[in-house]
Amino acid sequence: MSKVSVRYIVDDVEKAVPFYRDMLGFKVDMQPGPGFAMLSFGDLGLLLNKPGGGGGAGQSMPDGSVPEPGGWNRFQFEVSDLDATYAQLKAAGANFRSEVITGNGGKQVIVNDPSGNPIELFQPFQR
Repeated sequence: MSKVSVRYIVDDVEKAVPFYRDMLGFKVDMQPGPGFAMLSFGDLGLLLNKPGGGGGAGQSMPDGSVPEPGGWNRFQFEVSDLDATYAQLKAAGANFRSEVITGNGGKQVIVNDPSGNPIELFQPFQR
C-alpha cells in the first residue's frame, strides 16, 4: 500500500506550519506557497490547505460550499508522557478543548491547531 496522508483545512498555512513543526515535531517536506504545505511525522503525511488557496483541496464545491477547519474527526498522536506534553504545550500557548481525560485505554487530551482542527494526544496505559 502507498503512503497514507491526512488533509486538514486551515485558515492560515503560515500559522499552522510552526504549530505542527515546533510544537509537535513534524517535518516540513514542502511549502510551495502560502496556501499549501506538506508535512510528515514518521509514516504519517499531513497536508495543510487554505480555503481558496489554489489547488483542488481548497476550492469551493459546485454548490458554493467552502472547505473549513474544525469538527471532531482527528488523528491520534501517541506520546510517552501526556502530562509533561500537556504542560509543555500549554506553556507554549496551545489551545486545548479540555483538561487531560482518563479513559479505559489510557489518558487523552485534544489540542487545537491554530485553525481549530483537533489533534488527540494519547498515552496508553502500560500493557
